Amino acid sequence: MSATETLRNDHKQMRRFEKIVVQCYTKLYSGHDIPFQDLEQMVQIMFEFLDAIHYSREEDAYFACVGSYGSLREEIRAFMIEHEFSRRIAGNVSKYLQKWKQGENAREPVARFLKTYAIYLNDHMTKEDEFFNIAEKQVLSPEEEKMMYEEFRAVNAIVTKLDELIKSIDYLEQTDWMKN
Repeated sequence: MSATETLRNDHKQMRRFEKIVVQCYTKLYSGHDIPFQDLEQMVQIMFEFLDAIHYSREEDAYFACVGSYGSLREEIRAFMIEHEFSRRIAGNVSKYLQKWKQGENAREPVARFLKTYAIYLNDHMTKEDEFFNIAEKQVLSPEEEKMMYEEFRAVNAIVTKLDELIKSIDYLEQTDWMKN
């Protein structure tokens, strides 16, 4: 396994999550109710899996290594900006969900920001997948790939948290609102 493969595997989980987000905002727009607990779990996945784990791997190790060669710097800069955009969208989903839970009619902004998040995820991951292909073929050595992979695996708390968050995705895929 390599660092690039690890990030691609993260993307596979993120694609699963993207489908959940699409189904969720579609249901919300059509007037169906989604349990607040499920919506909160989605926000948790946004902050803990996407931001704290996946983006951290990219920003703290992968992009730093690739960028150290002077390669793909503009792409890395764009991804960093997009990561910040993602954090802001997730923050808005969380903010409006809390308002909704407190009795304010915030269904529409929750649905709107979830839709924005899904569009962002699809676009962002498509561009990153191409970036990974270039970095893997033209920039990173097998030794660097292995070293970063070992670094990713060395943080046991992240590995444990990742397993929990994947179970959350499994749970959300099995909810009645997701299946119907």
